[in-house]
Amino acid sequence: MNGTGEIEAIHVADEAETEPEGVAEVEAVAGRGLRGDRYFTDDGTFSGDDITFIEAEALDAIEEEAGIALEPGAHRRNVTTRNAALNHLVGERFRVGEAVCEGVELCEPCSHLESLTEKGTLSALVHRGGLRASIVESGEIHVGDGIEQL
Repeated sequence: MNGTGEIEAIHVADEAETEPEGVAEVEAVAGRGLRGDRYFTDDGTFSGDDITFIEAEALDAIEEEAGIALEPGAHRRNVTTRNAALNHLVGERFRVGEAVCEGVELCEPCSHLESLTEKGTLSALVHRGGLRASIVESGEIHVGDGIEQL
């Protein structure tokens, strides 16, 4: 990743199937996840130390290309970034706010996401659905914080 990206939005959902709530800051806890998110208490499909990211540019592109305008948080990812090449962070460590994460895998869209949004969302987000990462060092993350590869 060249340069430094920025956090544009943060979302957490305290229960499965509920609308993610936008927050200005969140505590990322190594081995647990985001405080206030359902995965923090192991109430979800993925492990508790996960944090998910999506590029604002990908959301802009699917709106322009496919006419799909996802409401904030509807993409079901925790952190929306700007100017951060997330696909390049698989297998890499990076700082986001005060926390350090390690990219685990691309966060490809699934049929469940499409069932919660609109037809075509799955195909529109293939290979640009974001990044799933593990939190390896705890810290606060705020809207406006930077992202930089370590």
